[in-house]
This record gives sequence, C-alpha cells and structure tokens, in this order.
Amino acid sequence: MREIQFFDTTLRDGEQTPGVNFNTKEKVQIALQLEKWGIDTIEAGFPIASEGDFEAVTAIAKAATTMTVAGLARCQKKDIDRAYEALQHAKFPQIHVFLATSDVHMQYKLKMTEDQVLAAIWEHVSYAKEKFAKVQFSPEDATRTNKEFLLKAVQTAIDAGATIINIPDTVGYSNPNEYGALFKYLLANIKSEEEIIFSSHCHDDLGMATANALAAIENGANRIEGTINGIGERAGNTALEEVAVALHIRRDFYQCENKIQLKETKRTSDLIARLSGISIPRNKAIIGGNAYAHESGIHQDGVLKNPETYEIITPQLVGVNTNSLPLGKLSGRHAFVTKMEELGYSLAEAEVKPLFKRFKNLADKKKQITDADLLALVADQVRQEETSLHLAGVQLQYVSNGHQGAIVSVRDKKGEIKMASAIGSGSIQAIYNSIDQIFEQQPVLISYEITALTAGEDAQAQVQVILECPQTKKRINGIGIDFDVLEASAKAYVQASGNLKNLFSEDK
Repeated sequence: MREIQFFDTTLRDGEQTPGVNFNTKEKVQIALQLEKWGIDTIEAGFPIASEGDFEAVTAIAKAATTMTVAGLARCQKKDIDRAYEALQHAKFPQIHVFLATSDVHMQYKLKMTEDQVLAAIWEHVSYAKEKFAKVQFSPEDATRTNKEFLLKAVQTAIDAGATIINIPDTVGYSNPNEYGALFKYLLANIKSEEEIIFSSHCHDDLGMATANALAAIENGANRIEGTINGIGERAGNTALEEVAVALHIRRDFYQCENKIQLKETKRTSDLIARLSGISIPRNKAIIGGNAYAHESGIHQDGVLKNPETYEIITPQLVGVNTNSLPLGKLSGRHAFVTKMEELGYSLAEAEVKPLFKRFKNLADKKKQITDADLLALVADQVRQEETSLHLAGVQLQYVSNGHQGAIVSVRDKKGEIKMASAIGSGSIQAIYNSIDQIFEQQPVLISYEITALTAGEDAQAQVQVILECPQTKKRINGIGIDFDVLEASAKAYVQASGNLKNLFSEDK
C-alpha cells in the first residue's frame, strides 16, 4: 500500500480565520500535539508576515523532533531568507514557495504576464533550493488556471528543484471529478528524474473540500494539506480528521496507509477548538457531539443489538471518552497531575501550582469535574500567561428595569491596578464600557459567544469575543473561561482589548 502524507496548516491557513490568533506558547503546544497525532509536515507559519510569526516558527522548529517543519514564502528572496532564518534549527526543515497562476490573479493582483510568472518561479524556486533540501511549490488558484499553463508552471518549478508540488483549490471552486482529473493530467505529463510528491490543498467554499482531497488521492496525490476541524479563511479548509478516518474506514477502497494515530483525534480537535475559540458543531463529522449519538428508536434498538447496524466508526477509534472524571474537591495534587498526564499534558513544576490552585477553586464550586473542565483550565492558563493585563475584579450593581452599573479593575504584570466604572443597558455592556475606559479605546464588538463546556447547571462558561479596531479594521479575539459567565465575559474582553491595543500601537 502507498503511504499518504498529512500536511497540517492549522497554524498558518487556519490562523487566517477571522478573529483567530494563537500566541507562540499555544502554537508550540498545538504543534507538539499534532506531532503526537502523527502529522508528517506542519506549516508552522509565514515567517516574514510578522515578528510573532517568525518567533513561533523558530520555536516550533526547535521543539519538533519527528515531523518536518515548513515555512511559507512568496516568490521573493526576502521571504525565502526569512524562512531560512526561522527554520535553521529544525531537524527536518522545508520551505513552501507560492505564486499565483490564474488569469484573474496574474492580471489584477500580480500584474504580470505568463512569461514573467514562469521566470519568477524559476528564479525563486532555484534560490530556495540553494537553502533547502525540501522545496514545495504551489501555483496559487491552480483550479482556475489554464490547464496548459499550469503544466508549464509546475514543470518550471520541478526543473528548478521543487520535489513537492501542491495544487491548491484556493477559492473552493473545483469538484471531485474535475479536481481528480487535474492531478491525473499533471502526473501523466510532467517530466522528472526524481520522485515528485503531489499534494492537495482544498477550501470548502462549495462544501467539497474533503471530497476533493479524497479525489486527489484516488488520482495519484500522495499528500493531503488541511487543518484540524477544517478551520481557515471563509468556509475553511479540508478537515484532516475527516480524511484520516475516511482512509481508515474505507481502507478497502483507497488502499492507502498513513501515520495518523486516530486515538489522538478528539484530543487534538478539542485543543484547536479551545484555543481558537471556534466551537465544534454538534453534527460535525468524526468529532461532533452528535457523531456517536442515536435518538431514533429504530436506531437505538439496532445499536443495542449490534453497534455495527448504525455505527461505522466506534467512538474509541478517535479517542472519544464519555466517562466522567472522578476528581473532586478532596482530590490531591498527585491525582491531579496523574490525570493531566493521562490527558496528554506533561506539566513542569511551575505550571502545576497555578493549575492545581485553579482546579481546587473550581472543585469547590462544581459537583463534578470532567475532562473538558480540565482541558479548559489548561487552555485558559496558557492564554493568561501570555497576556500582560489580567482581570483583577468585577463589581456589579443590578437594578431591575434600569441601567446596570459595573466597577472593573485590571492588573498589569507589575501588580499595578487600573479601575473604572460605567453604566450600560445590561450587565455585560456595563462591564465592557468600564473596560473600554481602562484601555482608553472604543473597539467594535463584532462577536460575543457563550459556550457551556460541560452539561448541567454547574457548567463552566467559555466566552469568546471578537473586537475590531475602528482605525485599522483589524480584528482580534479574546477567550475567557470561568464558572461565572460574567467573570468569563470580562476576562475575554480584557484579553482582546489588551491585544488590540498592542496591535494598534505596533501599527502606529
């Protein structure tokens, strides 16, 4: 059986989801979990895009031990140099160079002719090959590119030294028959003495990203690019967990192998959902809350007699565990650390103390602590550590059928407290008006979402907000987790406000 490689771009393409921003520590945490999941190559970021991206790619390059670490670069030498600098400590480095090839991109975005594009591909892929053993080239918007010109662009990249060719369906325009045929055409017509890996990169604008990726495999692609939970720009990318499970369940059809450890799937998915602030729809394939639920009486009867009547995937295959966590307020530090290790976290001594304290505080309020509660604590702790300003306190004055009042205090890393008070038509508005005074800014609240992390009246609340800077129109998200929804709401807004202020200061 041939082996299919998995290329994850959650930290690059996935982070382009509006409102999603991972800090460096979160990116390293995600990268290590992806390595545990079995990813072959991780696209750690776009090193020249920002100092934060450069630092994250560098940190991941140092942390990864088994997977290839890739950096994205335009067909510009400064991009390639910056990627080389970021990846110099990687055990297995790779560069991913791209240039658009469709008529609409060449005419309106690049303002280049076909000959100029081919010359740029040759120049920059050759330059990248001088610095990297592994060079991947992507003709952006390949599925809307003239087929004959696409072949010329791909052949030029191969002649210049690229050994990995990615065919991106950049705007989710293609369909399985068409996309599969494109791979078949290119594989039949390219000329190379070296083995060339062809890769699929699909977007989900028409809802066919996973189907297109599988069609690419059927027609010779040996690598699949995508993201966890399918996050990404617009409608998102190919959901890698869907492809991985499809290849396993229908191994008889696809006749392929891969390195993915399916039991780590749910844990990986939950981590991305938690840190991105994008909750998983209950009807999401493979990892949704209803993926292994049966409500129909006929279905229930069949499953009780034999699960195979209505289940083609067992929950255990992807690491779904419905058992409650038997930890509570009387649990000790050792039991807590042991459970965290079972959940995949190897915590340093400095990390255990604040997490255990938060666990005990939560256990005093909740009847039952679950895996989801603990995962939320870790995610929130990582976020708080990377934030320079923290919520110190919230005091509310509630008046029925009237304006509500709030006093909010925020503490910086030096321990200094800033305090402000304001009113609003509701408690949340009063809290947010107070925080705006502290930060001396008036962002636009684009989104406010509350998610119950577990079931029951004592569930922890996760609040995600997306704020937009009126001057730059840039958006940034904040996530707050707490037993109290108002406290969680304040935490999320403080986090987003602090990051937005820093971003605006950098732009100025």
